[in-house]
Amino acid sequence: MKLLVSGGAGFIGSAVVRRAIATGHAVVNVDALTYAACLDNVAEVADRPEYAFVEADIRDRAAMDAVLAEHRPDAIMHLAAESHVDRSIDGPGTFIETNVNGTFTLLEAARAYWTARGRPGTFRFHHISTDEVYGSLGAEGRFTEDTPYDPRSPYSASKAASDHLVRAWFHTYGLPVVLTNCSNNYGPFHFPEKLIPVVILNALAGRPIPVYGRGENVRDWLHVEDHAEALLLVVEKGRVGRSYNIGGEAEARNIDLVRMICAILDRKCPEGAPHARLITFVEDRPGHDLRYAIDPTRIREELGWRPSVTLEEGLERTVQWYLDNESWWRALQDREGVGRRLGRGA
Repeated sequence: MKLLVSGGAGFIGSAVVRRAIATGHAVVNVDALTYAACLDNVAEVADRPEYAFVEADIRDRAAMDAVLAEHRPDAIMHLAAESHVDRSIDGPGTFIETNVNGTFTLLEAARAYWTARGRPGTFRFHHISTDEVYGSLGAEGRFTEDTPYDPRSPYSASKAASDHLVRAWFHTYGLPVVLTNCSNNYGPFHFPEKLIPVVILNALAGRPIPVYGRGENVRDWLHVEDHAEALLLVVEKGRVGRSYNIGGEAEARNIDLVRMICAILDRKCPEGAPHARLITFVEDRPGHDLRYAIDPTRIREELGWRPSVTLEEGLERTVQWYLDNESWWRALQDREGVGRRLGRGA
């Protein structure tokens, strides 16, 4: 297939680009190169003849029309989004502009392109979303594709809105869409404002490791390379109009996750041990959801997918990647907001 990947210079998007090229697809990567994007994420495929890059904003309809007309993709994988909850608390407008208005613009460009080509049944618009749209769980239960939406942050509300738009374009216009909602991703090239890279980099620098509240919040952790594999499977074989929850089957409390990372660093960097002495409990995030957990039954039974990377293995590989790629994360340290507490806008 020839895939248009929006947000392909970001964390998850670049993993999709790298895996798509490795498995024989052609890719046009469309990215506005905002603060969290980095072309080094796709440097290993940049010279491949099957790869093309276009710097463009999904909110720019003329640019989207032009890239679709020129590259004529078989499918659009829409990953471009603002995704950091803390930033959404401080500046929700950007999240509405990109995640809602940007998705609307890309949907309209896709609909015009699909119509002009005779509405081929093989075309797909794959919208990639988050489990945060479902709200917060208690101690029991897991999110299914039928769980009612109950977003609690500006970020999750903007993603919920974009999910609804995609479904509306399917039901109203017949645009052949598939949707996925994933749990928390981690792995190589993770922008250093998210929890796992913050823990690793602060520990290496001997700085306090901030943990919100008492660290009791639970997340289901999904290795980004497993996620990329699942996304490509859905865009190829998922049923039109269907949504699929993608989880790592690896729930952990934040405090336990942080301690696991510290233990790995104790082995790999014993000069700084014990790294857990740096754990510092800080004021909780406003509206912090207690627990997310994915029920992946549908994608397992319909498409035969399960995660292959355990949390223990994935954390080991991720810590080693950051140790081996200091030049990558050092170059991002001066970007706006990195290394300071965000999310105090409430």
